[in-house]
Amino acid sequence: MLTIGELAACAGVTVRAVRHYHARGLLPEPERDHSGYRRYDAGAVVELLRIRTLAEAGVPLARVRELLQAGEEEFAAAVADIDRRLEAEIQERQRHRERIARLTSGDGLALPSEVVAFLDRLRALGVDERIVQAERDGWIPLAARSPARVAEWIARKQERIEDPEFIDFYLALSEALERDDDDPSLVQLADRVAAYLSELADERGEEYLAGPAGIEPTFVELMDTLAFDTVPSARRLIELLKQRGWDGWTTLHRTPGSHPTPPASS
Repeated sequence: MLTIGELAACAGVTVRAVRHYHARGLLPEPERDHSGYRRYDAGAVVELLRIRTLAEAGVPLARVRELLQAGEEEFAAAVADIDRRLEAEIQERQRHRERIARLTSGDGLALPSEVVAFLDRLRALGVDERIVQAERDGWIPLAARSPARVAEWIARKQERIEDPEFIDFYLALSEALERDDDDPSLVQLADRVAAYLSELADERGEEYLAGPAGIEPTFVELMDTLAFDTVPSARRLIELLKQRGWDGWTTLHRTPGSHPTPPASS
């Protein structure tokens, strides 16, 4: 037979907890021996372990009492339900852990890994960080709005940056960042980029230059605004390109009624 202290030690709880369970009617109090001490048998240990396990699983004590008095089938069904709830909580906490781990990962906090890899690839190719940040700012609302389509869209982007000519477009944008709006060389750069875009569209089709398909015009406008807020110095180049038959940032396209731009003179 066990004293209350020994019972508590066997079940991994405090003596105070045992007394609390007595007071709540969860654990029956045994008769006292001739010395006035409570003595507990092995069955009390098992019962106390059941109480402790249910309580630690977050089951309210009132519900614990009901379960201890329930039949075998009802008890088993309740335990299965508790297990499902705990599994859902574990998965939710795992998601929190993953997000916490990404707090130090920069872009990875808000973007899927394949988009982060694309941005890192742009950096490795020498694209100006301001252009990379503009790309990132566009991908964040895209990933939030249409997460299921990100893999499709980024695969297309990754394919295009393997084309050295397409990388030239990014590098030209980077070059434009260092020009003042009234710099004459910016006009020459716009001529060169427009000619390049026209040549690329003629060879591969305008769809090759288009951005993610199926995005509403208002959302495209939002992403363009985000980009220009990040890289305001690129706005003048886009204006010059529009005069030469090309419009857009998130989705590059020929302006209505425009004609292919003749190659820039050397």
